[in-house]
Amino acid sequence: MINWDNFYVFAAISVCLWLTGAVFSLRSSTKSKAATAFTSAGIIVLGIFIAGLWVFLQRPPLRTMGETRLWYSFFMGVAGLLTYIRWKYRWILSFSTLLSTVFIIINLMKPEIHDQSLMPALQSIWFIPHVTVYMFSYSVLGCAFIIAVTGLFRHKEEYLHTADNLVYAGVAFLSIGMLLGSLWAKEAWGNYWSWDPKETWAAITWMGYLLYIHLRLFRKAGRKSLYALLIVSFLALQMCWYGVNYLPAAQQSVHLYNRNNN
Repeated sequence: MINWDNFYVFAAISVCLWLTGAVFSLRSSTKSKAATAFTSAGIIVLGIFIAGLWVFLQRPPLRTMGETRLWYSFFMGVAGLLTYIRWKYRWILSFSTLLSTVFIIINLMKPEIHDQSLMPALQSIWFIPHVTVYMFSYSVLGCAFIIAVTGLFRHKEEYLHTADNLVYAGVAFLSIGMLLGSLWAKEAWGNYWSWDPKETWAAITWMGYLLYIHLRLFRKAGRKSLYALLIVSFLALQMCWYGVNYLPAAQQSVHLYNRNNN
């Protein structure tokens, strides 16, 4: 039976496969079939664990912070692989593997209580699409963050074009996630938007990426400023995701219904 007790087995296999894929990608001057195969295998292994945990819990594993970290690791692997296949950056799999592994290690070092219950607010048709779309957008924007950090130290003109495409896709999914969240909020709390602290940080994150898109389209900023804006926007995204949970002003937030489980 797949549950959190044997997570370490799936985690170890996935990370080893991702690391192997990263090594093959670095050793090849062109797109490596071995890198693609090993990275895909690692994603599949983690996907099997998520599916098994879903069956075990009898609910989607999206409730606690640990469960969302699990999805982020999964989607980060997917986003890194897609970026590698599309733009053939040999180093991207190393960085996506690093980010995925960090969140896996956090889950291994911070055991959490994962029960099967879902509070009424989470028993909604909007629950699964809202959270999964958000996690995918976070992973795509995570790849844009990797491109931005790399570009600051090793700039190539194509990096900005890659960042553009990643930001366009990430913001599209982020916007869909916010729309689904507003529909869910209307159903659960009676308002589409209430400027709850988490919603406020979501708006800040969204506007940061929209500012990047605006500056790129109208060529109003230099490359270093654009990379810096992507980095700041990604930090705002982290604040929106989990940092807001620790703000004193957010302790009464309706989005902290799972705080005792984090």
